[in-house]
Amino acid sequence: MNTRQQLRLTQTQRLALNTSLQSSIAVLRMDASGLTRYLEEQAAENPYLRLGPAPEPQDWLPRWSGVFSGQGLGAAAELATAAPSLIAHVLAQIEALDLPPAQRPIALALVEALEPSGWLGSRPAAIAQDLRRPLAEIEAVLARLQQLEPAGLFARSLSECLLLQAKDAGVFSEAMERVLQNLELLASGDLARLARHAKLSEPQIRSCLAAIRSMNPKPGADFAADGPSQRRPPDLLVARVATGWSVTLNGASLPSLQVDASASGSAAALSAARAVAHMVQARNTTLLLAGREIVQRQQEALRLGPTALAPMSMADLAEALMLHDSTISRVVAGASLDTPHGTWWLRSLFSQALGGSESGGAVVSGAALRARLSLLIGAELRHAPLSDAALVLALAQSTGVTLSRRTITKYRETLGIPAAYRRKRQLLPPLGEKGRSKG
Repeated sequence: MNTRQQLRLTQTQRLALNTSLQSSIAVLRMDASGLTRYLEEQAAENPYLRLGPAPEPQDWLPRWSGVFSGQGLGAAAELATAAPSLIAHVLAQIEALDLPPAQRPIALALVEALEPSGWLGSRPAAIAQDLRRPLAEIEAVLARLQQLEPAGLFARSLSECLLLQAKDAGVFSEAMERVLQNLELLASGDLARLARHAKLSEPQIRSCLAAIRSMNPKPGADFAADGPSQRRPPDLLVARVATGWSVTLNGASLPSLQVDASASGSAAALSAARAVAHMVQARNTTLLLAGREIVQRQQEALRLGPTALAPMSMADLAEALMLHDSTISRVVAGASLDTPHGTWWLRSLFSQALGGSESGGAVVSGAALRARLSLLIGAELRHAPLSDAALVLALAQSTGVTLSRRTITKYRETLGIPAAYRRKRQLLPPLGEKGRSKG
C-alpha cells in the first residue's frame, strides 16, 4: 500500500477583533460618567494623556434644575419626562421580544426577581418550583432575557455579568473566560499567580483586565429608582435657533482631554494615547450625528412635548447615517438629551408606529401614546380614577387610535402607574386594625 503525503492550501475567513477595535466598541457605548472613569484610568497609566476639569455648566443648568425641582410640573409631566426605571426598561424590551404566551409568565417572574443591580435575585430552580414549570423552560427564557440591553442584566453572578458584557462587546475569548473564572485571584492583584493557575501569560491577563475595567458590574444601577431622572448632566443639549434646532455636546459632562507629546515615555504609550483621543473623538462625533438626526425627526415633540413623538426605529436612523444598527444601539445606550420639556433618554425616543390601517385611525408612536396616557391619568379626578377601559376611550378620542385594554394595561405598568382601584385606595387614610377586620 502506497502512502502519499499531500500539501493542501485552504483559505478560511474568521472575524477577529483586535484590541483597538474592542476598545472602540466599548468607548462607543459608554455614557458620560463611564467615559470619565475610563479616561481617568487611562490617564493614570499613560503619561501622555492629560485630563483637565470639565467646563462649568452654563445655559442648560437652569432648565436642568427646573426639571428636578418640580416647579410648574404636574405628576403627568414628570411621568412623561422621567428617566425609565429598570423594570420599565426591561418590560419594554420584553414586549418587543414577542414571547410565546407560555413563556410570558416565566419572563414576568424573572423580572420580579430582578434586583436594582440588574442581577437575578432568585435561583432559576426556585422560580421553577414556584411556577411549577420545568427548570429547562425557566433557563430557556432566562437565556433570552440575558440578551437584553444593557448587557449583563439577569446575570446570576458577577462572573456571568461580566461574561455577558464581554460577549456583547465582542471581546470574549478563551483567555477572558479563564480570567472570569478566577475573579478572586484577579481581585487580589497577584497576576503572576493568576497566570500560572489559568495557564495564561501576564500580557493576556492585562489585556483582559483592561477590557473588564470598561464593564459595568451593576448594569441596573444606572437606571432611575421610582422617582425622577438621575441627577447627572445630559450628554446633548438642544436649543431653538433661527433656522430650527441646534444640537451640541454638553462639554460640562466630560473632562477635557489632551495628548501631551512632550511628556517622557515610550513610543507605544504615545501611540496608545493618540488612539484613546481618537476613540473619544469618534464616540462624540457619532453621538452628535445621532442626536442631530433624532432632533430632525422629532421637531414636533421638541415644540409640543413628548405627546408629539413620531414613530422612529434604530434601523431608520442607521440607514440615514449609513451606520450599522448595532452602532446606533450602542451610542444611544444611557445617553440623554436636554430639551425645553426636560431631559429625555435617547433610547426612550425610539418606538414603533401604531394605528393607521390596523385601527382605521391616525398613525401615532407608542412613546407618544404612553406620554398621553400619563397626562390623562395625571389629570383624572382624584376621587374617580380612570379604569383601563375608560383610558381606551379617552385615548381614542384624543388621538384617533384605538388600542386594546390589554395594551393600555401594559403601557400603564411600563410607566409604573398602579391600577385605578389602587390609585383611589392610596388617597384614603390608612385603616386601623379594627377597621381592617371589619373590611
